[in-house]
Amino acid sequence: MPNIIEGNNIVEGNTFMEGNTMAAKGRFAVCQSRFNEMVTEALLKGALDMLRRLGVAESAVDVFRVPGAFELPALVRRLEATQRYRGIVALGCLIRGQTPHFEYIAGAVASQLAHIAASARCSISFGVLTCEDVAQAMDRAGLKAGNKGAEAAASCIETANLFEKVSTLEAQ
Repeated sequence: MPNIIEGNNIVEGNTFMEGNTMAAKGRFAVCQSRFNEMVTEALLKGALDMLRRLGVAESAVDVFRVPGAFELPALVRRLEATQRYRGIVALGCLIRGQTPHFEYIAGAVASQLAHIAASARCSISFGVLTCEDVAQAMDRAGLKAGNKGAEAAASCIETANLFEKVSTLEAQ
C-alpha cells in the first residue's frame, strides 16, 4: 500500500504528494492575450474570481495583457525570471480558421509554455483555448463547459502548493 501524505500524515506504503487549493499565499500573475477579447475577458474574469475565492488577495494579483497568444510565452518567461510570483496563469484563445496559421500558433504557444513551465521555479498553468469556432470558445469561457480560466487559476494554486511541499523535501 502506498504512503499517502494527508497534511503531515503518512499512510502506509509508497509516498504520494499532491497540492491543494487552500488559501494561497504569495503573489500571482495572470497573463491575458487580447486577441479574441470577448473570450479572453471571460477567461480573465473566471481566473480572477477563482483566485479570490481561493484566498488570494486582490492586491496580490498582477494582470498583464499581450496582443495575442503568440506573445504569451515571452511574457511568462520574463515574469518567471523575476522570481516575484508563486504562480503564473496564461490565458488566451485561438480559433481555427481556413489556413494552417491556427496549427502553427497553437503548437508554438503550447510547446513554449510547456518548456518554460518544465524549468520554472513557480507554478505556470495553461489556460489557452484552442477551439474550432467562436461558439465552442464561448462555451469553454463560461457558458456551458465551465470557465477554463477559473480552472487554470485553481490548477496554478494547487501546483504552487505542491511545489512548496516538494521544496521541503529538497531541503531535507
